[in-house]
Amino acid sequence: MGFEVIPAIDLKGGKCVRLVQGDPARQTVSIDNPLAVARKWISEGARTLHIIDLDGAFKGVPENLRIIEQIVSTFKATTQLGGGIRSIEVASKLLDLGVDRVILGTAAINNPALVEELANKYGRDRVMVALDSKNSEVVVEGWTKRSGYRASKLARDFEFRGAGSILFTNVDVEGLVLGIDLEPIVEVVSAVKIPVIASGGVASLEDLIALKQTGARGVVVGTALYKNKFALRDAIEVVKEK
Repeated sequence: MGFEVIPAIDLKGGKCVRLVQGDPARQTVSIDNPLAVARKWISEGARTLHIIDLDGAFKGVPENLRIIEQIVSTFKATTQLGGGIRSIEVASKLLDLGVDRVILGTAAINNPALVEELANKYGRDRVMVALDSKNSEVVVEGWTKRSGYRASKLARDFEFRGAGSILFTNVDVEGLVLGIDLEPIVEVVSAVKIPVIASGGVASLEDLIALKQTGARGVVVGTALYKNKFALRDAIEVVKEK
């Protein structure tokens, strides 16, 4: 499978929103109908939807389940979901609901055995570990606490424990739409054999081409799409050509 451009759908208070660097006080986009957003991205060629329950990320338990259920039951696209998935019970409920892949961040770092348990029960392809890096250090609890580890080190650890993929987000550039920083992405890609999906800072089609050349298997794009920096269909097409 080639490099994939994956649109983000971030949920907060039942709406589709965009935050700058994860700060709830810095909301730049608010759309009342997340289902319509999902339909738009799929109509433009998205194969996968990246859904984050922001309320869940901050509160520690998923808060937008009704919308998530609607998206999963309405569309045939692959869904990967993160935000507030802190236990085997919650992760299992979402996977049994039909979410294709759960994204574990804080929970994975606090309880690495959770990754192994889910991989053994559902298969490693359904378990993605999110490593969010700020100032070269992985941060947790909605990007509010430092872990003390570099992303490349944790990526290796979680590959060994059964993670099927890594979502690497560079918090330093997330939501700013000022361009990407390739060096930390290359470091993580070089550390593991499993797919790495990059996120953070994409501002142009040229950024997507550069990301593909790092060896990453895909990129999550949010603000650039919502701010109309480029169209999703054009993004999908340009990475096919390069």
